[in-house]
Amino acid sequence: MSGWGTGDQEDLPVMTYASPGARTARPGLTPRRSLLCALAATGGLAASAGPVLLTGPGGGRRAAVAALPGGTPRAAPPGARHRARPDRAKAQEIRAEFLHAWEGYKRYAWGHDEVLPVSGRYREFFAKNHPVGLSIIEAVDTLHLMELDDEVGRCVDWIKSRLDFDVNADFQVFEAVIRLVGGLLSAHLATGEKELLSLCTDLADRLLPAFTASPTGMPYRYVNLRTGRVRGAVLPLAEIGTNVLEFGVLSRLTGDARYRRAAEGALRAVAGRRSSLGLLATRMNVETGRWADRESVAVNPPADSFYEYLWGAWVMFGDTECRDRFRTFAAAMRRHQAEHVDGHLWFKHVDFATGELLSRRASALSVAVLPVGGDNELAAGHYRSWTAVLDKYEVVPEEIDYGRALKVLSPRNDLRPEYANCAFQLHWQTGDPYYRTTAWRYFQNLKRHHRVPGGYTVLTDVTERPMAKGDLCPAYVFAENFKWLYLTFADPPRFDYERGWLSTEGKVLDGFRDV
Repeated sequence: MSGWGTGDQEDLPVMTYASPGARTARPGLTPRRSLLCALAATGGLAASAGPVLLTGPGGGRRAAVAALPGGTPRAAPPGARHRARPDRAKAQEIRAEFLHAWEGYKRYAWGHDEVLPVSGRYREFFAKNHPVGLSIIEAVDTLHLMELDDEVGRCVDWIKSRLDFDVNADFQVFEAVIRLVGGLLSAHLATGEKELLSLCTDLADRLLPAFTASPTGMPYRYVNLRTGRVRGAVLPLAEIGTNVLEFGVLSRLTGDARYRRAAEGALRAVAGRRSSLGLLATRMNVETGRWADRESVAVNPPADSFYEYLWGAWVMFGDTECRDRFRTFAAAMRRHQAEHVDGHLWFKHVDFATGELLSRRASALSVAVLPVGGDNELAAGHYRSWTAVLDKYEVVPEEIDYGRALKVLSPRNDLRPEYANCAFQLHWQTGDPYYRTTAWRYFQNLKRHHRVPGGYTVLTDVTERPMAKGDLCPAYVFAENFKWLYLTFADPPRFDYERGWLSTEGKVLDGFRDV
């Protein structure tokens, strides 16, 4: 994911990214991260210029464009999806740990946004004193995939009876789109409950002024859900461009093109401001259309899911313009930012206009951007780089300097799901058991260091022994960490591995099976 959070909650991390002013980041696309899936077509990896064909589970072939519900064409992702034999014992252990975290939320924070599992309290994410049941909305499709139908019913009942977006408070647009809009969409697709789609549409209508009031079409950072007042003109790439999947699916389901049109306009406005090297900087003033910095961070936040959603728009909606933009940016990053240090593949930060080296900082969020298009050399190589970090510290720190022997720059671990996300993606694409082996090690370390009697909590220092614990279970844990792991080891009857597509927040936007 990609996000920076809200001003009301800066005393209690974690947002999907770090708070403004920090150099690290996170929340929040399909697996939440699509970046160089098309590098095969951009300069160095083998590729065909013709239509991609996928190998189906029975060995047959199917064309690259399939029909979405409603008749919208969908471009198939490159590469076959592999349905490995399920490891039911491991899948059940992962499911049990998800339930342990979920029971902690229900016990201490039901109806509120996030649980503080150590102290047994709660906090709100978007606005103080205005809970929207964020953890409930995040959890619905995970509960559905795990066949926890009583819990799904409990969540849907709360949403239908208690959720109200007529709130006189500023909500962060990016987080509201990927977490609330995406969560309600996925919950609707999972359950068929029409009222969930109505609530989703109501929220999207309240968010649209962030786009329509902007002179460039790129959204403001915040919008008041009651008044439509907007603020926050300078924001990072991920927050500008991570909305086309959620808004596109909403347009498809409702027949209202306004949502997808707004999202596509924001993407188009950014893409036209690339440098002569084909790179983008990181922060933009959406009123003036001028860059607020010169740093290109490649697959790192707070840019990561911007690129992911370009490719996602091609896969989900057959948008060739987004596909071509993605290929342009992917080729530029490969040329100017990919490098090997101590045998590991990383992406350096550079001046977007000159290519001059600025930093060798790397965020734990970056690992999940690469693999959506198949097991290419960059996706696998970058995953192995972060596996080396996991080997060294047992739990991945938020940020490292890969140019100084993986030196820790931010020792926190905010229960980021990206490593598990990437393991799922690469195992899904390749069937290589290496990704299950490393994912299981990640899970065992998660259980060893993050588990507390009240659920799961963040760590404040992964370099200490025992690791120092904080007091927060971010809502995205219910959408992502355990879901990625469960899908890696299980073969749930409600998920179609051939057709499935998940957002940057781990929401299933296509691929539910009726069983």
